[in-house]
Amino acid sequence: MTSLLRGGAAHVLSSARRRRTVAALGAVSAGLLVLSACDKPTPLATVTVGKDSVNSDATCYGDGDDIGRTKAAKCALKKASKSISVGQGETLRIGVDPEVAETGWALWVNGQQVTNPSKKTYYAFEGIDLFAPQQGQPAPDKLYISIVEQDKGGKEFKGVWNFQLKNGDA
Repeated sequence: MTSLLRGGAAHVLSSARRRRTVAALGAVSAGLLVLSACDKPTPLATVTVGKDSVNSDATCYGDGDDIGRTKAAKCALKKASKSISVGQGETLRIGVDPEVAETGWALWVNGQQVTNPSKKTYYAFEGIDLFAPQQGQPAPDKLYISIVEQDKGGKEFKGVWNFQLKNGDA
């Protein structure tokens, strides 16, 4: 009779242990599922003027793969969520993650490429006046710049980071 109770108790104990094991495996599986749904963060790009600085994740990013010139151009026209004020003659500094610099990057203004690709992680555009009036038109209140990860030949485009520049003299 004693051995029967022990066997029954052992059965209940192994059943409880089995439930805990199944529950633990379920929790681990759910955690992995949640983690797999998270996107890997993109490299950052930073824009600095004087003592002010803003950084942003990519607006469009191919995670190391080519997104194509057409998609890069469309992404460069998307509105930026980060902005910084720039006065006439101030230095505009651009910083990119080393993996972006490895491919190369160019500065685009209002959706148009304005520099050749650079492989530097940091570049300073000194004393520029991005808000100069053009052919009898008033100076704009804002403009949009994009840092576009692209190779020197302009064949591969891997990411776009957008920023809004506000006219600090307006």
